[in-house]
Amino acid sequence: MSTANTPSAVPFEPEFVQAIVELFEQKIVFNQHIGLKIDEVRPERVSGHLDLRPELIGHYAHHRLHGGVISAAMDSMGGLAVLAAMAARHMDDSVEQRMHRFSKLGTIDLRVDYLRPAVGSARFGIGAETLRLGSRVASTRMAFHGADGTLLAVGSAAYIVS
Repeated sequence: MSTANTPSAVPFEPEFVQAIVELFEQKIVFNQHIGLKIDEVRPERVSGHLDLRPELIGHYAHHRLHGGVISAAMDSMGGLAVLAAMAARHMDDSVEQRMHRFSKLGTIDLRVDYLRPAVGSARFGIGAETLRLGSRVASTRMAFHGADGTLLAVGSAAYIVS
């Protein structure tokens, strides 16, 4: 599904993608703590991953990834999807102007459905897309997958954008 109200044929310039990756991987300290990495930033969809590490385990006996890590990773990727959709609407703005729009973004509501335990993977994939980008609120859909592609959790969120 394409991002609502976003020209999906217009790719982002490398400087913008680099700024986004630096922001999400290095400047957002919690993302750095959980090891969230950005794989792709497109106007209509973003994707990333995180690797299983001992400090992210939620259940010691089952070696299962903590649900809070899953939720936080999907929330971050949902926010990134909104930022990408907002940036695509303002391609005439400079990279700095588009990045500044992130300062107004905040999570209003987040829902996560855990479908299967996050076990057995060394790497987990996260994808997100913006379903609707309004002038004040954006809605997103996210998915969390095991390394083999198994869908482990889905989420939806609303973000304030003004």
